[in-house]
Amino acid sequence: MFHRNYFIICLLILGVLILLPMGGAAVQEPDPSADQSRPDKTVLTLGQAAILGVVEGLTEYLPVSSTGHLLLAERILSIGDDPAASVEQKALTKEATDAYTICIQIGAIIAVLGLYFRRVKQMLLGLVGKDAAGRQLLISVIAGFLPAAVIGLLFNKLIKSYLFGTWPVIVAWFVGGVAILVVSRWNRSRGGRSASSGRTILELTWQMALIIGFIQCIAMWPGVSRSLVTIVGGLLVGLSLSAAVEFSFLLGLITLSAATGYDALKHGQVMLQTFDALSLAVGVVFAFIAALLSVKWMVGYLNRHGLAIFGYYRIALSLVAGTLLLTGVI
Repeated sequence: MFHRNYFIICLLILGVLILLPMGGAAVQEPDPSADQSRPDKTVLTLGQAAILGVVEGLTEYLPVSSTGHLLLAERILSIGDDPAASVEQKALTKEATDAYTICIQIGAIIAVLGLYFRRVKQMLLGLVGKDAAGRQLLISVIAGFLPAAVIGLLFNKLIKSYLFGTWPVIVAWFVGGVAILVVSRWNRSRGGRSASSGRTILELTWQMALIIGFIQCIAMWPGVSRSLVTIVGGLLVGLSLSAAVEFSFLLGLITLSAATGYDALKHGQVMLQTFDALSLAVGVVFAFIAALLSVKWMVGYLNRHGLAIFGYYRIALSLVAGTLLLTGVI
């Protein structure tokens, strides 16, 4: 499934990600005013970077919300929680941390790009007119991406201002868990269809993909999970579970790449001023490794058991996290 030559390419890309930032950091002159206006680069240890990378990679493509898990991990690890820091420094650290957790998505993106290399290759052949089915799939992926691109650009600031918090995430975990169990029961009421029952991914039309794209916008609420809503959206338009999962992964490639690129351009400078390049590289590499393991496990598990376990997990996690928050443990 994972093309051997592409695996080598992935490793080379990761190597470049490690070496280039380090080289760039070495030639930067120290800024005498850094102590006054910028947070210290020690706010993120390599251990914390590795943990965030693992959390990102394991949860990005599972229907459990990587954003929610990363926000919770940041709180547990007390990242940026320095009582001696000024209000300005805390704001800069928060901005840098948000950008960091988005930019390390590139590790998970590369992992899925490698795992689904044959399908991506098919779409690229379709782009140049050599594969009709690949062209149709590419059109569907683009159609699925457009709603999130437009709505995300229009409401990005509002979403970050009002929804990026622990309690909104906890509520979204619980509601999403209930939704998964409802969908699982609905599937059983229809005779417990197998993972292959329904339309294949090559039977997906751009109109169906557009519907999935609008449903994907619900995941702009942190804690909802982009993977969850796109899989459920795929089921609702008639895809088989296996096809819905695959389309969720392919749609994630363009959606997550766009989000990563946007945040890197907008907040990358603050991120690199706050965290050293090695921390960024560690996060990307661990996200890559964790995503490889996570995606391969998820595909095999869903083909045999369905989504229900993720519903129970989300509900349990929301109750535990809510209790810890109310009692002041986190």
